Amino acid sequence: MPATKRSNRKEQILQSLAQMLETSPGQRITTAKLAAEVGVSEAALYRHFPSKARMFEGLIEFIEDTLLSRINLILENEKETQGRIYNILMLLLAFAEKNPGITRILTGDALQGEQERLRERVQSLFEKLETQFKQVLRERKLREGKAFTTEEGALANLFLAYVEGKMNQFVRSDFKSLPSSQFEKQWIELQKIWLA
Repeated sequence: MPATKRSNRKEQILQSLAQMLETSPGQRITTAKLAAEVGVSEAALYRHFPSKARMFEGLIEFIEDTLLSRINLILENEKETQGRIYNILMLLLAFAEKNPGITRILTGDALQGEQERLRERVQSLFEKLETQFKQVLRERKLREGKAFTTEEGALANLFLAYVEGKMNQFVRSDFKSLPSSQFEKQWIELQKIWLA
């Protein structure tokens, strides 16, 4: 089988898994259901991924690559700390909104009963995001000559908690409570905390 056809099938499997996570909130995805959705046998699924955990890892890698590469673009294009934080928060909220099924992975909802290492991978991604916030905040003193009254680590954790909270509300509401709703108003309040 040509490599392109093989990678297309892998992509199709991951897209189907993400779609099923979106359309079946609260339900566990079995390989039998996934194979039926893709239109292949379970054996064919296992030719592309040795386990269901590897399928979830494939989605987690997609999330990580997408978010971290876009954050790097934000950092290249936006030089002001305030703009960087705003854009990173908006990116995370918009990504969750556009990818409801994948957001179930980020909140851990879709990983109930799955391998512990998957939750560890998601935890590691959130740690990277928090480190990114911290780095942006620390650079403010160098770039703009201004320090914060609140410690950067506490602020970075606040931003991450805000994003995680919005993602959890989104999943808990069966994707009705959009992560970006009220963001502009909440951003004004967040600025009062961190720019005080």
